[in-house]
Amino acid sequence: MKKINKTNAMRILDSMGIEYDYISYECEDGKIDGVSVAHKTGQNPETVFKTLVSVGHSKELYVFCIPVEYELDLKKAAKASNEKNIELLPLKELTKNTGYIRGGCSPIGMKKHYKTLIDETASLNDKILVSAGCIGVQLVINPDDLLKASEASYEDLI
Repeated sequence: MKKINKTNAMRILDSMGIEYDYISYECEDGKIDGVSVAHKTGQNPETVFKTLVSVGHSKELYVFCIPVEYELDLKKAAKASNEKNIELLPLKELTKNTGYIRGGCSPIGMKKHYKTLIDETASLNDKILVSAGCIGVQLVINPDDLLKASEASYEDLI
């Protein structure tokens, strides 16, 4: 595993005393979708979570972490967020609102804290992977620690 520069998400975890590891992967081929990342890191796709940012009817932003092989159920997401409806944030607005880019969006360390919801299947695993905040690096973290670090809650989202 090559030595990498610490990301903002890693610095936040360090400051909170939360244990984590990381896995780096080759991304020059442009395949940075979650399923490709799971294969490149040799992980079960059910333990690799993607971070999706959405906007509710109220114009509030929400962060959802779900297993990479699944789609966010927008009805369940809206219900869990107490919103009339919810839609994914347009990609062109991602960096402006979070400080992260597509393929490198971590649920930890966004520009602002947004209500964060993690699919309840995360709690079935000792460790899950989420983006470390840059393309090519995944955090390996206990889901309850991720919950604490991102001030999130478990919900049925898929």
